[in-house]
Amino acid sequence: MDKYFAHETAVIDEGCQIGEGTKIWHFSHVMPNCIIGERCNIGQNVVISPDVQLGTNVKVQNNVSIYTGVICEDDVFLGPSMVFTNVVNPRSAVIRKDEYKKTWVRKGASIGANATIVCGITLGEFCLIGAGAVVTKDVPAFALVVGNPARQMGWVSEYGHRLNFEDSNVAECPESKQKYQLEENSVERIA
Repeated sequence: MDKYFAHETAVIDEGCQIGEGTKIWHFSHVMPNCIIGERCNIGQNVVISPDVQLGTNVKVQNNVSIYTGVICEDDVFLGPSMVFTNVVNPRSAVIRKDEYKKTWVRKGASIGANATIVCGITLGEFCLIGAGAVVTKDVPAFALVVGNPARQMGWVSEYGHRLNFEDSNVAECPESKQKYQLEENSVERIA
């Protein structure tokens, strides 16, 4: 007996590994050789292309396309109708399956609704990508980026709150009370 739930309309191809407690909802398609961790939630009308890897507790909202080359670490959030790409210069008449680029989404990163993530980049741990953003380059850990093309607007905590570094190089998350240090345009949690 499977230790995950798949709605009767979901299609799961051969060779997939799906972790315990994962739920796959209406009209979603998990293509061959995907690895999906434990306790993931795959919303309606999601396409997960061959060889994609999702860590533990990844939340994929409705109408998301995750193409070959994408690796999402644990606790990643993919907002409604966001999309990844996997070829830099697509052409219908030119086959580029051997040119798929890797896109890495690090632990705890969140991507807002309708965002587009151009292939070949890394989204840092706990970064927050605003709704509708078009991300064309690497995003640092804890960075907040918005717009088209996406630009960094500040920093966020692991809980997703803006961090205020105006008076010093240390900021506190208002919810968790965790402390963060800003040094040389890089943020790390210190307590």
